[in-house]
Amino acid sequence: MPELPAALPDLPALPVLQADCANCFALCCVALPFAKSSDFAADKPAGTPCTNLARDFRCGIHTRLRDSGFRGCTVFDCLGAGQQVSQVTFGGRDWRTHPGTARQMYEVFPVMRQLHELLAYLAEALALPAAAPVHPGLRHALAETERWTRADAEALAALDVSALRHEANALLLKSSELVRAEVPGRRKNHRGADLMGARLSGADLRGANLRGAYLIAADLSRADLRRADLIGADLRDANLRGADLRDAVFLTQPQLNAAQGNPATRLPSHLTHPTHWA
Repeated sequence: MPELPAALPDLPALPVLQADCANCFALCCVALPFAKSSDFAADKPAGTPCTNLARDFRCGIHTRLRDSGFRGCTVFDCLGAGQQVSQVTFGGRDWRTHPGTARQMYEVFPVMRQLHELLAYLAEALALPAAAPVHPGLRHALAETERWTRADAEALAALDVSALRHEANALLLKSSELVRAEVPGRRKNHRGADLMGARLSGADLRGANLRGAYLIAADLSRADLRRADLIGADLRDANLRGADLRDAVFLTQPQLNAAQGNPATRLPSHLTHPTHWA
């Protein structure tokens, strides 16, 4: 994630927003459900350990997940929620040694994942100079969200995280508008649009609103997506080969992990090329 501006000393220290599987009790492999599909080779209900999970909380097929039909596992990123729940909320008590914690731990994990995602978006917005007019509101929202990441399990389970996200989203939307307004000319609005399989190779999408757009298997090769808002956009199997995503707003690593790209794909400095990209 981008570094926070040094000129905001009143901001709290954020939890690590990057997965640290060594300090997590494999919560994504237990708490979350998945259905047999092109992303998962088998069905698994929520609260049931994956059959590939070892006793030490490590994945038994980690190095060959894609070849084994578990591509979805390589795309998912808890953004550090796993270790936060494991080591902070539950103080290092794992669900195997302390089975009484299991139900509540599984319930809290998705909530923490949403809080960490929101922190990442708010931190990114605070790093955008064009969004300066809404920085005070963003600082308040970030501090409030960070406070919730330190709450106890009972409070987290009862949290209306949707309401929290709704309030913050107004600030994120305004931040996006301010950034995209700096792009000259008419900017495309594809918010929530069905663009599955769309042929957008080489398209000028600078400053476009692609919030929540369905871009599954879309051809975005060589497209110019600078300063485009991609929050919530579905990029599964989208062709990003040679696309320019520098300065794209609210683009995340999981979105890139689900897409296809190559070394010519240009990314924001805080994101990396997925290992499966050719």
